[in-house]
Amino acid sequence: MQRPILILTTLLLASGLIQGCHHTDFDPSLANAAYPIELHTTDTIPVEVFRDGTAISIVNATAYGWENPTIWINQRFSTTVPRLLAGQTLSIDLSVFRDNIGESFPAGGFLATRRPMPVTLVEVQPAADEPLVGFVAVRRETD
Repeated sequence: MQRPILILTTLLLASGLIQGCHHTDFDPSLANAAYPIELHTTDTIPVEVFRDGTAISIVNATAYGWENPTIWINQRFSTTVPRLLAGQTLSIDLSVFRDNIGESFPAGGFLATRRPMPVTLVEVQPAADEPLVGFVAVRRETD
């Protein structure tokens, strides 16, 4: 009789470990607006974006600045930042970027459960009804 209890206990513990290691990357309460395709343009400015592991650095070496802009990645994930000033370098963790159903950007990392997505297209939306402007996403050899 002891053996079935041991097996059941082992299965319950294994199930608990598997569930404990699962991290949900989807939260509808954190959903952002859908990508505004009607505001997409091919305009770009020389603001460079570098991926650094699970974060991006935006280097704004231009004379342009924005208050409360929305930053878009890959025409799907977005986040709003308080400001991106002229001459500013801003580092943003990729985990704060969410899509319209609340899924987070698959940034990868040591304990990641999803394959990392490259950062290929980065755009700024100055205000809700203004056209988007592209940044220069600089890819490194390891990306």
